[in-house]
Amino acid sequence: MNWDQVKGKWKQVKGQTKEKWGKLTDDDLDVIAGRREQLIGRIQERYGIAKEEAEEQADEFVKALKAEDREEKKAQRAGHR
Repeated sequence: MNWDQVKGKWKQVKGQTKEKWGKLTDDDLDVIAGRREQLIGRIQERYGIAKEEAEEQADEFVKALKAEDREEKKAQRAGHR
């Protein structure tokens, strides 16, 4: 999953984002709306970490979503055989 896909699926991804970064408020999540720079800024603000660390966390999160998405699609294909 890339950032455009995250933005498009924000309603589904929002819960996972809240699980990962529990200090983010619902208002934060509404402002972020799947946008990378907004997420990075809010992570920095809420957790008091450097931009580079926030970027790394956000990008790792999206990589994990991509892996989940791949596994889900694989399972769906296997179930249709």
